Amino acid sequence: MPISHREMLELKRWNTPTLANGWEQITGHTQNHPVFNEEVTSDFMPQMGAMIGRAVTLVIRPSDPAPAKANPNAWSEYRRYIASEPGPKIVVVQDADQPRQRFSFWGEVNANVHRALGCVGTITDGCIRDVDEMTNAGFRALAKRLTVSHGYAVPVSWGEPVEVFGTKVQPGQCIHADKHGFFVIPPEDEDGLLEASRFMDFNECDTLIAAAREASGKSTEQILDDLDEATRRFVRNASQRFGRSGEFGTESGE
Repeated sequence: MPISHREMLELKRWNTPTLANGWEQITGHTQNHPVFNEEVTSDFMPQMGAMIGRAVTLVIRPSDPAPAKANPNAWSEYRRYIASEPGPKIVVVQDADQPRQRFSFWGEVNANVHRALGCVGTITDGCIRDVDEMTNAGFRALAKRLTVSHGYAVPVSWGEPVEVFGTKVQPGQCIHADKHGFFVIPPEDEDGLLEASRFMDFNECDTLIAAAREASGKSTEQILDDLDEATRRFVRNASQRFGRSGEFGTESGE
């Protein structure tokens, strides 16, 4: 079953690495699988926390005036596409000016317009500007860099597969993103992701984190013994829950 809006609200409470932990358990894949950003993203609104939504896709080429002349109705057609898709939505923008992006599609105006159309944020391998104003609009952004000018920021094509930060995104895919990067959730793995993420978060808190936080006043040897036992419990819990050997554990290295 696809992730529901209610489940998205709960998944938004966790950071993106927590969802990655749950996904590893239900699929057996590691983070080498091509569902995470391959290149570095920059988060210009980390205080806004995580965002989650369905991908709506766009290609721009803001250094080129030709697209605006080729289709005078591009803005209207593009906005109708955005409005027609179910929310919440994340606008995934591929900047075709690679590798020299200088102009921004995003700023105060587009942030407010897209927010009105049910979008919660954007992931773009291009530029953004008006960071404070975008934040005030409640519109989240992961991007390559900041810039000053909008250039010829006209929609070129939309509703098609795109590639940003080395990762391919299909329209309609569910995406979770925060300051760590983004996770494009395979449709076949949406079912059970909430439960798995919830379980792995509890499992960490109940074993290794608890053992580490309760170390005060203990000898070094006792702390090491407690951590070894907590690790075994962590792996055993995950193995019993997901039927795996526990090789996909936590960042502690077990």
